[in-house]
Amino acid sequence: MRWLVDGYNVIRRDADLRGHEEAGLEAGRAALLAAIATAARRTGDQFTVVFDGARRDAGAPAPGQVQVMFSRPPQTADDVLRTLAVKGGAGTVVASSDRAVRDAARRAGAVAVFAEDFVAALRSEASANDEDDADRAAVKRGGNPRRISRDERAARRALARLRSSRAEM
Repeated sequence: MRWLVDGYNVIRRDADLRGHEEAGLEAGRAALLAAIATAARRTGDQFTVVFDGARRDAGAPAPGQVQVMFSRPPQTADDVLRTLAVKGGAGTVVASSDRAVRDAARRAGAVAVFAEDFVAALRSEASANDEDDADRAAVKRGGNPRRISRDERAARRALARLRSSRAEM
């Protein structure tokens, strides 16, 4: 599976990562990349983390599995993510809480997950209720109006992949 991560969006949606960022942008990026590198080693998935701005000294902590990209002005990280989502299409998961990025990902056939949910899955802090809801939704048939959407089911499956791989270790 290929993950596209909206770097600063994810950092700024999580209290711990924001705390690291208060020490400097590099510290925030390093904390996020360390968490993603752990997930990449655990799952074998490929991750591309996109940040706004010119490239700094932020190397990928797990070569080949975690790629770090910086947008080049006037392009933003959101622009880069939308382009990558279109190229990746199905089989790609985009982690961002930015509505335009999420909508573009879905239109391209990719799965969109919220930044907060992505970080929680990295930390394997999923609640039992979320997993139960996903299981129940998979069993339901027909036109039940309370059934969660196909996009939401796909997002939950992608996040469960991050969670379950932690449990296997």
